[in-house]
Formats: sequence, C-alpha cells, structure tokens
Amino acid sequence: MRPETDPIIEARAIDWVIRQRDPEFADWDAFADWLGTSPAHAAAYDAVALLDADLDALPRDPAPSVVIREDAAPRRAPSRRAWFGGAIAAALVGAIVLPNLGLFADPNRIQTAAGEHRTLTLADGSKIEINGGSVVTLDEDRPRFARLESGEAMFHVVHREGDPFVVEAGENRIVDLGTAFNVVRRHRETSVAVSEGIVVYNPQRDNVRMLAGEGIEARDGDARPPKVRSVDAASIGGWRSGLLVYADTPLAVVAEDLQRTAGMKVTVAPEAAQQSFRGALVVGDDPARTIADLAALSGTRAEKRGDGWVLTR
Repeated sequence: MRPETDPIIEARAIDWVIRQRDPEFADWDAFADWLGTSPAHAAAYDAVALLDADLDALPRDPAPSVVIREDAAPRRAPSRRAWFGGAIAAALVGAIVLPNLGLFADPNRIQTAAGEHRTLTLADGSKIEINGGSVVTLDEDRPRFARLESGEAMFHVVHREGDPFVVEAGENRIVDLGTAFNVVRRHRETSVAVSEGIVVYNPQRDNVRMLAGEGIEARDGDARPPKVRSVDAASIGGWRSGLLVYADTPLAVVAEDLQRTAGMKVTVAPEAAQQSFRGALVVGDDPARTIADLAALSGTRAEKRGDGWVLTR
C-alpha cells in the first residue's frame, strides 16, 4: 500500500475485500456507496485487491478471542447512493483477491472508518457500540477490560459483583458499577456520560462518582478532579440513531463529531471554532440539510467546498 494512504481508508478497503470472498456477500449497495464517497476509497480498494493473489495467505477466523460475535456487519452512516455503484461493484467482482498484509497480527484492536458503526458482544455478554473514526483495544487475558484509544464508544456492561468492567482512555480509568455509559476520547480530553447505573472515574486518584444522567469533561494533566454535570440521559449515545444533542459545545467539537459519526467533512474557521453551539442535529441521508441546520442554529454561514463544508461567522 502506498505510504500516503490513510490507514483508516486502507483498513476499510481490506475489510471489503475480505467480506467479498464470502459467497453469500450481498452488501453491494453499501460497497458502491463507500466507493463513490471519495476517489481515495476506490484507489485504496484497487491497491488492496491487486496486492496478493494467494487466497490462503489470511486466516479464515480472525475474530478477537474475547469477542463472541459481532452483532452486525460494519455499516456506514446513511448517505446518498452513488448512481454508478452497481456498475462498479459488478466490474470489481472478478478482480478480488485476498491481500497478504498480516492485518490480524493484533486481532483485538478494532478500528472503524469515519461514518462506520460497529457493535461487538463480549464473552460475558457485555456490548460495545463503536462510533466511526475510533480505535478500541481488547485484551484476551482481561475479558472485563477495553481501551478506547481514540474516538467514541457506548458500553453496555453486564454487572458482576466484585468484578467491575474497566475502560481505559488515555491515562484514565473508568470503572463500571452499573450498566450503560458513553465515552469520548479526543486529543488529551476524555468525556464520560452515564445513561444507566453508576460509573467511577479514576477511583484510585480522582474517585469521581457518576450516576445516570450525569457526566464529566476531563483534560489530561488537570490537578483537580473534573466536576460532575447534569446531562440528558435520553440523549446519551444518540449518535447510534443519528441524533446529536449539544449544550454549549464548541463548534470545532461538533464538526469533529459529524466527521466521526457520519463521515461528513466540516471545517470551522478559526474565528468560529470556539463558538458555543446548543441544539440538536439529525444525521441522515441528506448531509446538506444537517449542515444547513447547524449553520442556522449556530449563527454561522456554511459554504460548500469540494466534498465538504466550511463554517464561518
């Protein structure tokens, strides 16, 4: 693969090649949508498909040992279908070969592309719903553990007395004493929001306890524990259904969420990056409508540039 290839796009291209080796593969429309989203997608796919014709180079069962099933095939957030999708998919069927890339050298590291959502069920029955543009690492020696390296994930934990589920994000530890919570890891910041049960943030250091309907925003290196704030429990993890709800959130963060959740490229001009946004956005099959709503609610102007948008005051 060429050095300049985006690793997330490359991983997604590899995923398509592997899935299409299944005689029952039928997700051609989603594949065509992905190809049509960006010329980089088609280029990455072609490169992967031509790397190695050895069909036996890759193990047939690469599933992480601590994951008992993946509830649904990786899916993209809704998007407009590329008109040429069927023709491209049909043309590529005869050219597909498996790459000998050692992709599953670390099978417990799950990485999603922007706009891709994935749900995993662990051996104990707990579930992790992973948003797009995210990396989650599991540990076969610690089945009640997950590390969110970057991005966002919603955890639905089966409670076990005396055996808490631990999530690491940066240098922070989030210990579950209940059932459901959402975690975001961006740059040097960690956000936690609890929709059910009880969660403790850094029990050996900060010992911040959060109940359902509470959350924190923590920055690495802060000397004082983060303050607990009230959040709308019903909106926690709303990205899973295409609903993003904000209360005084910088526009730069909103743009990052849209990129992760829906694969939408939104750039915020420097003078508007820290402008606070309050409101709800529906992410569906009309990204232009989502951007228009964002601009109207934030008092900014949205300008279409290439395959993305720029927000200015």
